[in-house]
Amino acid sequence: MYSSIEENYLKALYLLADEKEEVSSLALSQALDIKMPTVNSMMKKFADKELIYYKNYKPFKLTKKGKKEAALILRKHRLTEMFLVEKMGFGWEDVHEIAEQIEHIHSEKFFNKMDEILGNPKFDPHGSPIPDLDGNMQWVNFKKLSESKEGQVVVLSAIINGSKEFLEYLNSKKLSLNLELEIESVDNFDGNMKIRILKTGETVTLSRMVTDKLLIK
Repeated sequence: MYSSIEENYLKALYLLADEKEEVSSLALSQALDIKMPTVNSMMKKFADKELIYYKNYKPFKLTKKGKKEAALILRKHRLTEMFLVEKMGFGWEDVHEIAEQIEHIHSEKFFNKMDEILGNPKFDPHGSPIPDLDGNMQWVNFKKLSESKEGQVVVLSAIINGSKEFLEYLNSKKLSLNLELEIESVDNFDGNMKIRILKTGETVTLSRMVTDKLLIK
């Protein structure tokens, strides 16, 4: 059992890991808004608990044990987000902060029951995979909407940026997951994309900055 502060560190290490599965002390410090000496002190404690590989002046890397523990924290967060949307009627833009608090509950039975009620979902309301009880996730090779061509029909399946502001923007455009979208045109100069929502027939124009953050299949 870990403290809420330790859980925040573990989750951040998991989400910040690069292709080499490494995280720098600076990146972790910035992500958590915590001074680097404090970060390094915690990482030494994590090394003692065999949660990370630690060497002075080297990036941190989660051990197999550390990865599983971090994934299980992420599981609690994403299950909570899904429950808030599916069973309590919250908008997908309002669930992150609540889930940040609930994820620190240490009752495994509580989250297993939540999982059961939801029907064992594989993805959260933003399209991110939900880890199972062993910390494994079902990954999908999504593409960015910005990579689509004129005339294609695609399904909006996940988002990269889950900030409240971005989700509210998508709400204003009446965009949500699992909608079929037809690419009507793509501007050769700035990448602006005009898409039609097949369910409603409405047409919206999105900037390249937005389409880079929308994932499709």
